[in-house]
Amino acid sequence: MKQVLFLLAACAVLTSCSDNVKSTHVWLTSEAGDKCAEQPTIVFQEGTVEGAVVVNLSDKRQIIDGFGGSLTESSAFVLACLQPEQRQAVLQELFGENGANFSVARTQIGASDFSVEGKYSLAEEDGDVELRSFSLDRDKEGFSKDRYPQVKDEHYDLYHLMLDVWNIKQAQQDKSYRLMANTWTAPAWMKENKKYYERENGFHRGGALLPEYYGTYADYLVRYLDAWRKEGVKIWAVTPVNEPMGNDGGWESMDFSPAVEAEFIGKYLGPALKNNGFEDVKIFGFDQNIFEMGPYTAAIYGDSLAEAFTTGMAVHWYGNTISCFPHVLDSVHNLYPNKTIFHSEGCIDNLGCDAWSGVTDPVGFKEAGWFNNDSFWWSKIATDWAYSTPWDQGMHPAYSPVQRYAQYIIEGVNHWLTGFCDWNIVLDSIGGPNHVNNFAAAPVMVDYQNDIVYFTPYYYALKQFSLSMRPGDIVLGVSDVEIEDVYMCAVQKQDGDIALNILNKNAHEVGFPVQIGDYFATITIPANAVETIIVTQSTK
Repeated sequence: MKQVLFLLAACAVLTSCSDNVKSTHVWLTSEAGDKCAEQPTIVFQEGTVEGAVVVNLSDKRQIIDGFGGSLTESSAFVLACLQPEQRQAVLQELFGENGANFSVARTQIGASDFSVEGKYSLAEEDGDVELRSFSLDRDKEGFSKDRYPQVKDEHYDLYHLMLDVWNIKQAQQDKSYRLMANTWTAPAWMKENKKYYERENGFHRGGALLPEYYGTYADYLVRYLDAWRKEGVKIWAVTPVNEPMGNDGGWESMDFSPAVEAEFIGKYLGPALKNNGFEDVKIFGFDQNIFEMGPYTAAIYGDSLAEAFTTGMAVHWYGNTISCFPHVLDSVHNLYPNKTIFHSEGCIDNLGCDAWSGVTDPVGFKEAGWFNNDSFWWSKIATDWAYSTPWDQGMHPAYSPVQRYAQYIIEGVNHWLTGFCDWNIVLDSIGGPNHVNNFAAAPVMVDYQNDIVYFTPYYYALKQFSLSMRPGDIVLGVSDVEIEDVYMCAVQKQDGDIALNILNKNAHEVGFPVQIGDYFATITIPANAVETIIVTQSTK
């Protein structure tokens, strides 16, 4: 019996073909209006062709952790502004098996900038070293219609959002769902400045954890894991703190130097998880921008105690709008090949805000109009916090949001990222609520005054990545695409299938041959598009 390959998009029906071809179904998201749309079949011929992009079936690399987005209090608030049936439809599209089936999520422990009012923890009693005051009650308060008249379900909150997503996964018996939990700061009373953050009189900082509370803070994280375990929810991973280098004191934050983070993991957090039955909860270090992680990997992996407890590094993408710093990812992997690198946060930030003072924004977020406007998400008019500043050295040019997501993910997977977790899963039409006006984009945005739910074009690209690269899949080596602004990655799925994801950033159609094992075909991709193909092996 001869082995025959078929190419088909995820969830497509396997069809028969002749012994020397393979038939394809393709998913496409494009500027022309395709949204995870199935495309006509492509015929693959048996044989080889020169100049092809080669998927190396024997070059097996890192294991995928998954793709998804974050469950924040702001997301919960926006979902509370929808009718329950509409809210469930959104969550089913994001996490259900008939939708994007996101396999990872991230949530906040206490307040973040994407809290409605901010400045809270889950243990507010000053000096409570035994954590008697610890409770999830703050996440169960709901949003009163008296204070927030736009709310339709005042009993919905972050607690119920987390349970809803967990229950969706339980109902479909998805044991691969992975939930990461992170603090932006310890309770204020544990810190040397006794504040969640400082932004007063030109003095900005998060503040450092007092050494006498290292053990208490580790216990605080354990209490959170235990509280959710009692609710039946399993937390997959934690980090010591989000963005340990700080965020200029702009919102909830806490400073952790590389040495302190290594000490905290090795002497406090790691032992606390082990001693309380949470050995299976993974610890990721760092949790900030890729290009800045060198001192943290050196300190954490150079400490024998911390290294033993640390699975890998969590990273963010805010260092530039151009790429994923592949040379940094390669360098870290080459130094520590037994450790993983997981992308825990990235978003289109500065949404709705003017560019920095004295900087000319040639289009501007406000004038461009992003809500319910697909053209914005495909155009190179999005800008980040460092857009065109004199010291920026061209690292933050204006960009197309869909292109940025797709390029970062494809390049990142090719350079050792095990997955990608977006920031907020749902926000309102202006990119909030955010208690410090740090507005951002989300895959789903809601105009609750007019009852409009808008799935942005980049959501459909994320959907393709999520469906085609599942937890446990193995990344394969791919030769370079010799066409400017075209990117491709490949994984081998657990059943032997091969998934390809391709981005064409050009304003014109491109075509190039792809070789997979003994079969090849010319893949043609429309202008400004993300294409997904799954290669299924079958014996005829």
